[in-house]
This record gives sequence, C-alpha cells and structure tokens, in this order.
Amino acid sequence: MRWDLFCRVIDNHGDVGVCWRLAADLAARGDTVRLFIDDASALAWMAPQGAAGVDVQPWQAAATAMPQDAVIEAFGCELPAAFVTRMAQRSPPPAWINLEYLSAEDYVERSHRLPSPQLAGPGRGLTKTFFYPGFTPRTGGLIREPWLAAEQAAFDPAAWRAAQGIAARAGERVVSLFCYDNPALPALLAALAPSPTLLLVTPGAAASQVQAALGEPPRCLGALRVQYLPALTQRDYDRLLWSCDLNFVRGEDSFVRAQWAGRPFVWQIYPQHDGVHADKLAAFEARWLAAADVSLAAAVRALSARWNGLGVASPLVLPPTDRWTDACVRWRTHLRALPDLTSGLQAAAGEAR
Repeated sequence: MRWDLFCRVIDNHGDVGVCWRLAADLAARGDTVRLFIDDASALAWMAPQGAAGVDVQPWQAAATAMPQDAVIEAFGCELPAAFVTRMAQRSPPPAWINLEYLSAEDYVERSHRLPSPQLAGPGRGLTKTFFYPGFTPRTGGLIREPWLAAEQAAFDPAAWRAAQGIAARAGERVVSLFCYDNPALPALLAALAPSPTLLLVTPGAAASQVQAALGEPPRCLGALRVQYLPALTQRDYDRLLWSCDLNFVRGEDSFVRAQWAGRPFVWQIYPQHDGVHADKLAAFEARWLAAADVSLAAAVRALSARWNGLGVASPLVLPPTDRWTDACVRWRTHLRALPDLTSGLQAAAGEAR
C-alpha cells in the first residue's frame, strides 16, 4: 500500500518522532510512505540515515501531489484544501485516517474507528476515520515494530554504554533525563544525590536546567554524577532507555518507548493551560497501576504528581526499584499482547478502500 502521512511540528519533537517511527515501520513492512512535514530539521539527528521506502517531502509539495492509496492526517493537522480536492476526485478515493493523540481515557474506546462523513468542503463525499492509539484491545494500540522484542532481548547494556562513552561505575544507578522545563528538577537532583547515581542528560530543556542547577562543568552533589549526552537517533534513544535503571520521559514518543523498555519510568505529560493533562495522567495511572500493589501504586502516583506540578512542593521520593521494575515488566507484557498500531492502521485503510 502507498501512504501519504501529514505531520505538522507544533513546538516540540514529539509529533515528528511518532510520525517518523510510523512511516519507517510501514515501510519496513513493505509499504511506501510519503511524509509531508512542515519542519523536517529534527530528522537530521533523529533518523540521519533515513529509511528505505520513506520519501520526506516539504509540506508545500502537497499542493501539487496526487493522493495515493491511504492518507493519514496526524494529530488533527489540517490537510491542504487542494490535496483534499484531489482525494475526492480520485477513483477509488484513498482511505482517509485521522491519527489522534495517545490517551488512556475512556472516550478513546468509544471513539476509535468512528467514521466521519464529509458533508461539505473540498472533501465532500469522502469519509474520514478516527484512529486512536491506546492501551486496551478496543483501541489502536501502540507502535511496536516486529523487531523490537528480539533486539531488546539480545541487547547488552554495558557494551552499548561503553560504545557511547558512558562509563557507569559498579553499583551505580543509571538514570536518563528527558523533560520539559520543570520546577521540580532541583528536588529530583536532591532525591538522586544520596545514592551513587549517574544521570544521563539529553540535550535541550533537560540539559539547560541541570546546567543552571549544578553549573558547567557540574559541581558535585552527594553521590550524583552527571553526563550530558549528544542528540541520539531514535534507535539509540531506545537503547538508552533499555540501558538505564530509571527513565524520565516526556510527551508521547519517549513515553511509549519507555514502556517498551520495561524499566521504571516517570512521565512528564505535556502541560495544557486548561489543566486537562491532570485527568489524562490520572487515567493512564489508573490503567497501568491497576495490578500493582497498593503501596507501590501510591508511591508512583505521588512521585508523578510531584514531577508534574500537581502536588504540594514536598521532597521528591523514589519508590523501591525492584517492585517498580516488576510492575513495569508486567505492564509491558500486557501491552505486547495487544495488536500493534501499524497493523491496525493497515487493516483500517484496507477496509476503508
């Protein structure tokens, strides 16, 4: 199948991260993808080698492009009107799928795969299908490449860290940090400092905040050591998550990949001015912590609330690692039993044509 995937970069790299993973996964399964994107600059470090079967096009190229078999409108980005007009003129018309943001809220199951007939405008006569990623069998699932589990099972964390110039000491906890601006960062550094810890800091907001707190080069803070990382490709970012004992992640793409890692993680959800992100965070915690013991679930919720600015400004406390890891592995097992997102999109597009 030939796909057209449309992506607008809002203010972070999450949208392009998800869209690139999806495009590469579709192509790896034998399809071809044109990725129309308004800012492809992040792909220079995210996927410098590109991917066979994926053709990256500037957004404006859609003004004259002929639609292919299936069109994905990622995260509600509005397709160019001229392109939609040609979609309506094509015979047969392409499958038109609106890929929504990931959420664990109940409405996702009710809304997944709902049709939206277009009664007016350039797409009149077409039907758009809403496709919702999620965490249950009645949703679209998550991006899970066919190679993911096998590559992770064969992964050697120590060898990968050594190849990256990361020298973790014996008995040292290894923590990765990828975050938005976060007033709770000093509290996190204080919580990490008492135990031997190597904090691996990603470029951008995480690095600038740690540098502001500890200086450059970073001053010592208890038993905490800091190492700043270069920008990593998506594949190497996956390996970073696999090689750490604890991962702080943000947004959507790194959040999903942290769950595949099966390691303790703390999610900084994208903050929204109307506060609805608090409900989205609570909905996810209700699902993934449902099978965890009561004390661990309470500790993880308290940490998450503190990290996301939803609790009182109290000391930040990290839950026991062993029980936390066990809960993350059980959650990953649950997710692996679900259909993956790419397969679901292929099926939805096939049924819509």
